[in-house]
Amino acid sequence: MALLEVEHLTKNFGGLSANQDISFSVQKGELVGLIGPNGAGKTTLFNCISGLYPVSSGRVIFDGIDITFLKAHDIARRGLARTFQIYVASGDLNVEENVMVGCFMRTPSTAKARDRARHVLRELNLSDLSNALVSELPVAAQKRVTMATALGSGPKLLLLDEVAAGLNPNEIEDIMINIRHIHDDLGVTVMLIEHVMELVMNVSDRVMVLDYGRKIADGNPKHISKDPEVIKAYLGERFVREHKEVLT
Repeated sequence: MALLEVEHLTKNFGGLSANQDISFSVQKGELVGLIGPNGAGKTTLFNCISGLYPVSSGRVIFDGIDITFLKAHDIARRGLARTFQIYVASGDLNVEENVMVGCFMRTPSTAKARDRARHVLRELNLSDLSNALVSELPVAAQKRVTMATALGSGPKLLLLDEVAAGLNPNEIEDIMINIRHIHDDLGVTVMLIEHVMELVMNVSDRVMVLDYGRKIADGNPKHISKDPEVIKAYLGERFVREHKEVLT
């Protein structure tokens, strides 16, 4: 049984269909990349899966339970966590306290939440920033903190929305290391939206592609990179030429 099953999901905003009849599944232990042009409906899909947006039609099944009409906090308690493309840091919380917010999803105890937060910070090599105000950190560190906060909730499935956006190559490498550690070593199933193709193609077991709200492709990275519809809609011939050695 798949960990996540999305069946014929459609999300309309008035006369606009942001997601059109999308179906796919994510198996436990997979790392799935979700790519496509701006406005393709990627974040809307995450918002529907995580309960932030109500779906117009279709179903979302998580860990064998129909969560289509559950509230976001109930879905999170069942083990589905996500980060957001735009992260607004609280000005009065330090890094440890910020991660504790996620940990309270699993325990009402402040002491246990603090212990769990410290463990998560060690896992993501953020312990040295524990007492820093999140709002005063550089963007790359803030993105890693939001991953830690989501991880603190003890997810079975983690949805990451453009955690590498706007970062330099060294920062992207750090994010990539964190994602691999979360997936490979901590055993969390991951689905990620990303425009940094080097990251997506290097970490993903499978890549799904959206365009104008439709799923146009779903397969392993090498297959996706050669799909004519994907090249036309998103990757472009230049990307394929420049990454030929990696993708063949």
